[in-house]
Amino acid sequence: VIHCHVDYLAFPFDALTPTPTVHTLHGRLDLPYLVPVFRQFRTVPLVSISDAQRMPIESLGVRWAGTVYHGLPVDRYAFAPEDRGYLAFLGRIAPEKQADLAIEIARRVGMPLKIAAKVDATDQAYFDRVVAPLLDDPLVEFVGEIGEDAKPAFLGGARALLFPVDWPEPFGLVMIEAMACGTPVIARPCGSVPEVVVHGRTGFLASSLVELAEAVKRLDEIDRAECRRHVERRFSVGRMAQDYERIYRQLAGRRRAA
Repeated sequence: VIHCHVDYLAFPFDALTPTPTVHTLHGRLDLPYLVPVFRQFRTVPLVSISDAQRMPIESLGVRWAGTVYHGLPVDRYAFAPEDRGYLAFLGRIAPEKQADLAIEIARRVGMPLKIAAKVDATDQAYFDRVVAPLLDDPLVEFVGEIGEDAKPAFLGGARALLFPVDWPEPFGLVMIEAMACGTPVIARPCGSVPEVVVHGRTGFLASSLVELAEAVKRLDEIDRAECRRHVERRFSVGRMAQDYERIYRQLAGRRRAA
């Protein structure tokens, strides 16, 4: 089986090989220019990284081989039974990621917020215009981009990860990274988020600023150990590998039968 991870770019080559192929889609699928692409290549076997990711193209009759959630090598993320009293934001500084809303949440509840994020050139104007003016608040610390080795300590020390996205998030790896460390997630229920975060058990889902701030006040209801167990059960790299192996066997068996 040939497994491609470049979204639709390899679709035209599918018909050139007798070997079964499968394509994992990692990006958003609600963009209008994608519609003719998936209509033309509707027989290509596809894997989604969440059920919500599929929704924009479900009506096109594409061929889904399955949904496979991302998985982590959980042992690389140290479990932190106690937090260090701050909220965390980790990711890109982009309008759809809503770092400015995360700052407003922290302000409303009076809790420190640490922002570990990169600013791409395409989002520099948004950062300068919207986010930078908010960084003067003494509650807010902008630490910039951090490496993979620093993530567990950063996430594990947080009272919660704020993930107030405003777009159809295909998956959101940082959510399971946080929960692997024992840190609950407070997020908007956009895209895949309700498939990843269990409301009231591994975090809270809310839409408005008021509701998101109220969720911070309820964090004592969350068992950090349950956040870790949730990732071990549903989002381990072993579980991801098993799911892909199942799809590979199905595709290989179908080709042999043909």
